[in-house]
Amino acid sequence: MKVGVFTPLLSQLPLSAVLEKLKKLSIDTVELGTGNYPGDAHCKASMLDDSKALSEFRNVIADHGFSISALSCHGNALHPDPAVAAQHREVSRKTILLAEALGVPTVVDFSGCPGDSPDAKAPNWVTCPWPPDYLKVLEWQWNDVVAPYWEEHGKFAADHGIRIAIEMHPGFVVYSPETMLKLRSIAGPAVGCNFDPSHMFWQGIDPIAAVRVLGDAVFHVHAKDTQIYSANLPTTGVLDTKPYTDERRRSWMFRTCGYGHGAEWWKEFVSTLRMFGYDNVLSIEHEDSLLSAEEGLTKAAAFLNELIVREQPGAAWWV
Repeated sequence: MKVGVFTPLLSQLPLSAVLEKLKKLSIDTVELGTGNYPGDAHCKASMLDDSKALSEFRNVIADHGFSISALSCHGNALHPDPAVAAQHREVSRKTILLAEALGVPTVVDFSGCPGDSPDAKAPNWVTCPWPPDYLKVLEWQWNDVVAPYWEEHGKFAADHGIRIAIEMHPGFVVYSPETMLKLRSIAGPAVGCNFDPSHMFWQGIDPIAAVRVLGDAVFHVHAKDTQIYSANLPTTGVLDTKPYTDERRRSWMFRTCGYGHGAEWWKEFVSTLRMFGYDNVLSIEHEDSLLSAEEGLTKAAAFLNELIVREQPGAAWWV
């Protein structure tokens, strides 16, 4: 297992400078955004139509001694606004083709979230079964919107030898192990999970137990922590809609690895991932509003590299 970085936090730097910076932190693999919510500062899907740009991009990665753990195009392909949905679907499709061209096995995405009817203007995330209107909406979403798209898109990915790793995130139809496995049963084995423990913590789901539920459906892992603030939790519960920058009043917030849970927890998390067959990357994603990108990245890299023993000839990886 190795430590990597999801690079949007360094989007102000050119790719070569990003790689030089990360090399100094003992990191040599990156996850690159290709559009939609992460942006495409370091990896543009337009390279599919520009062989020279694609070749130059490959050379930059190789010359710095890096690999690419995943291409990421987190979006909402099920958005009720047809224009938004079409744009996000196209980015996702091109990202799969770009991953194939680059020999990158995994694309990270969101499941998406439809509206409440064909006439909806905004997504509608259903969070309770009553009044019964909500269950009717949920049934319509899965049967009429989610299943048709993901059956086709999962097959498209499989046909191109690519796995799609869905990030379980509240606000989208896949936000928990149960909903992840439901989508996988529809879309097929090419669709699995991008496991971010921070999203489990704030829902009250034990991430280590969730790994055991998901098993070999874990395709990629984000390294991000969450801190729960017990003083605010009785007031807001976990469904806290205040801005992430309102740290004093929120019941939880995203933290740099080690700031929400210590080394003992992360060791068990990594060990459980390996126990269930995952031996790939821990891709640092910085969203800690109390630390700058520079400080958060540096601290997360040092914290995680301390836990991961790098492979030596004739030796295995362990924590």
